[in-house]
Amino acid sequence: MGADYATSSEIQDPFATATELFTTMTTHLRSGEALAMTHDALESYLVEEGRELQRRLLQAHLDVRAAAEQRVTVADGDGVKRTKARSDMPRTLRSVVGAVVVTRILYQGAGMECLAPQDASLNLPPESYSLGVRRCASEEAACGSFDHVVDRLQRTTGAAVAKRQVEELVCRAAEDFEAFYLEREPEPEDTTLYLVLTFDGAGVPMRPEALREVTRRASERDEQDPRWPHKRLPPGKKRTRKRMGMVAAVYGVEPHRREPADIVRQLRPVQSVTARQKRPHPVNKRVWASVTESGSEVIEQAFAEALLRDPEQKRRWLVLVDGDKKQLRAVRKTARELGVEVTIILDVIHVLEYLWEAAYGFHPPGSKEAEREAADDAPRRRRRQHRRRRHDAQRDQAGSRQAQGRRQVRQLPTQQPQPPRLCHRSPRGLPHRDRRGRGSLPLPRASAARHRRGPAGSRLAGAEAVLRLRALKASGDFDAYWRFHTAAEYRVHHASRYADGMPPNPIPQPRLSLVK
Repeated sequence: MGADYATSSEIQDPFATATELFTTMTTHLRSGEALAMTHDALESYLVEEGRELQRRLLQAHLDVRAAAEQRVTVADGDGVKRTKARSDMPRTLRSVVGAVVVTRILYQGAGMECLAPQDASLNLPPESYSLGVRRCASEEAACGSFDHVVDRLQRTTGAAVAKRQVEELVCRAAEDFEAFYLEREPEPEDTTLYLVLTFDGAGVPMRPEALREVTRRASERDEQDPRWPHKRLPPGKKRTRKRMGMVAAVYGVEPHRREPADIVRQLRPVQSVTARQKRPHPVNKRVWASVTESGSEVIEQAFAEALLRDPEQKRRWLVLVDGDKKQLRAVRKTARELGVEVTIILDVIHVLEYLWEAAYGFHPPGSKEAEREAADDAPRRRRRQHRRRRHDAQRDQAGSRQAQGRRQVRQLPTQQPQPPRLCHRSPRGLPHRDRRGRGSLPLPRASAARHRRGPAGSRLAGAEAVLRLRALKASGDFDAYWRFHTAAEYRVHHASRYADGMPPNPIPQPRLSLVK
């Protein structure tokens, strides 16, 4: 059997314009002019004309739906019925293939909002841009700036979106981020895997109104300086003001032993295939970041995510940090309050920055000696640090390149390897230390560091939305999140506005006919 919808007699063939354009395209591809075209010119022709063909097909389908729509009884969430119906209220939908017109019946009532069941059946968003355009904007915003998104949308879709509208679409796309992870059940993991939590803080350039109060006051003081802006800023001053954000990641990883030399070898730009294969990959990794919440709140969220994965605390918990003192205090405080035993690890990348600056103080930049001093000898650097401090105190010559290198050495992070902490409170309120010794793991590379950058000069809401979308992409959850997001859009903008949360279906059941 086959099925088709009855259409109005006024619309004889809604797909006629699409068929006409398709015929024109096939005729052109058979012509001598097309035979003389290069493949890139053919691709450009098919992309441009093919997008217009898709737009006409979408418009034709919407016309078929409009012709098939019938009057229904409409009541809002309070049970109040709409008594007046109008069919002369079309709306424009800017889709990924171009702008189309959606004709539907609008149900009205005195002093009440209008309802359109056809909008609910199509799950149309409240704004004129389609959910497809919103997704394209979200995926591009997770990779670049808003200017980049505007350019990409104009080049690859039929929607021309202004920069401010792009930011609004991105904010709408990320508004279900927290609800998605709250409702999502954690995947089961092997209890033999290490449970790793990583934290990394970074500054995001923000607009003045989005800065925190202390930073904003400092910025205002600089602007009141009659010498501002300086041709060359004094030490410690920056032209842009930043808001500190925190990146967190939680994942499982197989236990594997690495020597300090193995870690240094993996930091080289060219690695052997054998070295890459030895390192196990993270399992069930989730990354997220925030510039609106404090670092302590992000750390608490990461520990809550880890507790969902290991509620009985049977696994070994590793916490990778960048050495910030506030960050370390927040990690220890949260672990102590939750009664979790953690092993704190300092990220080697942050230590190497000091080592390279110190090496350039003793050797010319880019030389083999500087590379050997900073990278090849890094495992022995910490042992030599204290000896060098005593030596420098005897022969410190201000202004020389060696003195600059010695100053960098003295600025090296002073954190020592931390033992595992059994973080429940003792009678004096202090955590009990684990007595199994002061062993620590080799310093790994921060897995979340490359996801910490935010859009420069952003508004606060836009920066937070972009970070959430980048976190979804990094975690591999974007597709699952988008299905959740579209379902949430239907519930909020359509189902909640009708009685019993069920919008009436304006499209009747298709008429069945026998096919011989």
